[in-house]
Amino acid sequence: MLFYWFLKYVAIGPAMTVVFRPKAEGTEHVPSSGAAILASNHLSAADWVFLPMQLKRRVTFLAKAEYFTGTGLKGFLRRAFFTGAGQVPIDRSSATAAEGAIQTGIGILRSGKLLGIYPEGTRSPDGRLYRGKIGVARMALETGVPVVPLAMVYTTRTLPFGKQIRRVHVRFGEPLDFSRYEGLAGDRFVERSITDEIMYEIMTLSGQEYVDVYGATVKKSMDATGASANEVIATLQPPATEAADRAPTSLAG
Repeated sequence: MLFYWFLKYVAIGPAMTVVFRPKAEGTEHVPSSGAAILASNHLSAADWVFLPMQLKRRVTFLAKAEYFTGTGLKGFLRRAFFTGAGQVPIDRSSATAAEGAIQTGIGILRSGKLLGIYPEGTRSPDGRLYRGKIGVARMALETGVPVVPLAMVYTTRTLPFGKQIRRVHVRFGEPLDFSRYEGLAGDRFVERSITDEIMYEIMTLSGQEYVDVYGATVKKSMDATGASANEVIATLQPPATEAADRAPTSLAG
């Protein structure tokens, strides 16, 4: 645990602050104590660095198991780094593994911690916001904790002498309460509705275009065919009228 704070305030945090000048908006929406889910879009491998920098509390992330593999000294140091940085390994290779990941997240929440989640399940292949996976809804229903939607927004600024620098803005939205669905964990329709509501709030905060296709599916097809994201999406996304009907909408109220 001490390593987490060392990274944040000594090893990584100060340098990232000087270079990227991250700014935060709405941090008051994050509970000062108790468990909560922080549901974010995922644009960069550095997202997990910039998010905790804006909060006083520690954030625990579910990370792909590949970060914790490897042999020898290099593998040991890699595992030590990601573990100390507040990341917990999860296996995403099968339905059984996905259930294990959900149970891991539930355990973290029941211990009263902040859990960072990327509902898309992978980094965006082209900067757009992709369909969320329902694991985030399952965890919220099982634990009854609030979900705080947030958006990582990256902008590029050109300095007078031509050099471009990147800026990071982290926007936290108001907590979402899903207590009206208490007892409905496991209902796929309810879990999809909750997930779509979360994705709608992230879309509103980020200003991203929403794509009603899983990002991992697009990436896999891009790697297999060499096609662009747009070309893959054209073959996967439903017709325009149907896509409009299925776009994430807020179900609050």
